[in-house]
Amino acid sequence: MSEAASAQAVRATIGDSEFDRDTAVTLRAPGVYDVYLSPGWTIISAVNGGYLLAVLGRALADALPHDDPFTVTAHYLTASQPGPAVVRTDVARAGRTLSTGQASLFQYDDEGREVERIRVLASYGDLAALPDDVRTTATPPAIPPMEHCFGPEDGPAPVDGSSAITERLMLKLDPSTLGWALGAPSGKGEMRAWFGLADGRDPDPLSLLLAVDALPPTAFEIGLSGWVPTVELTVHVRCRPAPGPLRVSITTRNLAGGFLEEDAEVWDSADRLVAQSRQLARVRLG
Repeated sequence: MSEAASAQAVRATIGDSEFDRDTAVTLRAPGVYDVYLSPGWTIISAVNGGYLLAVLGRALADALPHDDPFTVTAHYLTASQPGPAVVRTDVARAGRTLSTGQASLFQYDDEGREVERIRVLASYGDLAALPDDVRTTATPPAIPPMEHCFGPEDGPAPVDGSSAITERLMLKLDPSTLGWALGAPSGKGEMRAWFGLADGRDPDPLSLLLAVDALPPTAFEIGLSGWVPTVELTVHVRCRPAPGPLRVSITTRNLAGGFLEEDAEVWDSADRLVAQSRQLARVRLG
């Protein structure tokens, strides 16, 4: 085996991966963290919303007495750019089983004025302490085996501009949701894929915040193209994911007035529903 092949065979671990390094936060003062938004997580030159949520999620995990995100709601105020940023956190309540806090990410504009990019309100707890009882009618999405699915490397770039984030991900899309890539969108507003990190790092609660917002927009299968910026995103993390690839299913039922919703489910290798989300996004019509 060549040296390059040997390096690729070494899987990254939780805490020692590109995702962990690029979401790292450095405590400057109580409740204030310095961060650097990596250009490696951009799409159409804008920083991906799921990556941003993971950055703020890591800051809140440090600021709050609990480690695991249970529910996270983010409002995206202005587009973030790669480079330095500051996250400010505030603890609203520190309870025995749940703690709640808020966080905002700030950058500076060209005139040196501080601009708030994203504001988050979240509750954290201990996922390992939850009971095992599950009563559900939800079922894992029907996605073909990974070898029968297609990744960004199998076709042309779907949008103009940067798609650096695709190099950080292991993404294999269900062929039945790829009509947009062939110029024949289905009109169904569905996107399904196998998901993981390209360096082999296993999923954890923090990376689930990325997973819900890392697939191509469902707007592509509705017949639209271009940037679909997130206005608001709420994620519910239900349990710690098992090692191995995730399955992500996203659906849109209603596009009206230039806005659409995306409902996502994330399932782990043990067939457990580990995260759910809903987001409101803007689309460009015409």
